[in-house]
Amino acid sequence: MWPKLPQRMYLQDSFQRRFFRMNVQAPPRLLELGAQCLLHNEALAIMALEELPIELFPPLFMEAFAGRHTEALKAMVQAWPFPCLPLGALMQDHQPHLDTFQAALDGLDVLLAQEVRPRRWKLQVLDLRRKTHQDFWTLWSGMKVSVCSLLEPEPAQPMQKRCRVEAQAGLKPEQAPVEVLVDLCIKEDTLDETLSYLLKKAKKRGKLLHIRCQKLRIFTMPMKSIRKILKVVQLDSIQDLEVNCIWKLATLSRFLPHLGRMGNLRRLLLSRIHILPHTTPDQENCVNQLSAQFLNLPHLQELYLDSISFLEGRLHQVLRCLNTPLETLSITNCLISESDLTYLSQCPSVSLLKDLGLSGVNLTSLNLESLQVLIERTSATLQELDLDECGIMDSQFSALLPSLSGCSQLTTFSFCGNPISMAVLESLLHHTMGLSKLSHVLYPAPLESYEDVHGTLHLGLLAQLHARLKQLLCKSGRSSMFWVSASPCPHCGDQILYDTEPILCPCYLPD
Repeated sequence: MWPKLPQRMYLQDSFQRRFFRMNVQAPPRLLELGAQCLLHNEALAIMALEELPIELFPPLFMEAFAGRHTEALKAMVQAWPFPCLPLGALMQDHQPHLDTFQAALDGLDVLLAQEVRPRRWKLQVLDLRRKTHQDFWTLWSGMKVSVCSLLEPEPAQPMQKRCRVEAQAGLKPEQAPVEVLVDLCIKEDTLDETLSYLLKKAKKRGKLLHIRCQKLRIFTMPMKSIRKILKVVQLDSIQDLEVNCIWKLATLSRFLPHLGRMGNLRRLLLSRIHILPHTTPDQENCVNQLSAQFLNLPHLQELYLDSISFLEGRLHQVLRCLNTPLETLSITNCLISESDLTYLSQCPSVSLLKDLGLSGVNLTSLNLESLQVLIERTSATLQELDLDECGIMDSQFSALLPSLSGCSQLTTFSFCGNPISMAVLESLLHHTMGLSKLSHVLYPAPLESYEDVHGTLHLGLLAQLHARLKQLLCKSGRSSMFWVSASPCPHCGDQILYDTEPILCPCYLPD
């Protein structure tokens, strides 16, 4: 018969008997059963946390989260013995409920309100990102010794002793902020409840709770709501920003002061920004304001401009303030002029490009000599080139081939949707045969594979022409190079792909 013990000691002893007598390689199911048993009485489970071995925190937390034991979750966040709590990875595996999410934040809120934090407190980061630390919970639930040793927290800092010394000196103890890491996707007219609750807590705790957002996606939402969110986000934490809003240029100008404070931004996508038909001085000022913000983005490496209606004739205004070399420049579905193309070929920030995309930019009426110069300037670094749907004709394409042949690092070249003949395709093959790293070429169905001027694709002719290219590749010792034909269906616009066999859209399939 067990001797009578104080309640706390009895809980500790009971829990340790359940778990420590298991082999460290015990099946996760036993851990789950033990955690469920302990959580049958949340009050007793919370009392046991003070002496709970750190190895048992993760499996117990998982069970509490899955079982929606909100009070236990709240207490476990306050006693979490590791620097990071990867809650997002757990939310990825379990359908999160608002009450469990709120319980975790409430626990953090209680922790931040304490002048002297708990003895075992180690929490510095609450990670809400769903695609990070994905193996953390799996490894801990397995209870492997090697894992325990790798993830064991550092020795506890003498927080209470330091606080006493500071108090004797008349100083207020300094509390480091807890960081919340989250990738935000802002859309719709109203915020979802989880984001609203997080913002509420951040606003309440101010400097003690920092929201750091590495990836930010902004879709259709009133500017007032967007600015409200950005007000509580550490803007210098944003490294990847996408703005997918149908904005007028004047609306963009209201957003630009926030963009200028994102000093660690590495990737920027701006999409669907429109300008009024008649140019006004205010619009010109907005373009200059956008350009000026690039001075505040010294780490920018990737720039994507999609469906930007004001670029034509103004590309130099937009790009002139870039002060670091870009790795990626993508200008898609935009109108540009010949002077824009000339400026692009001379722009200092594009000399080290790895990825150049001009998909959907109509080049039919332009002299592509500047594009030749640009390709030559980037020939030592360029890895991916996208010229889809540019309206490039045979003569223009032929003029680009000598420049392409010097791109020693090129791995992928796509130029679908251009009216190119079989003869020019064969010439491309010969010019690129020496590019040892080129592995993927996506090309349009040759002009000879169409039955008529209406764009009806003859699959038999396409098969013959594709076989011809494959034969040439084999003869040249490049049979592993992946050449795929892609052309839009004239009826529905979906792509028809052809490698060894055609991948058809429904329009070509029998009823």
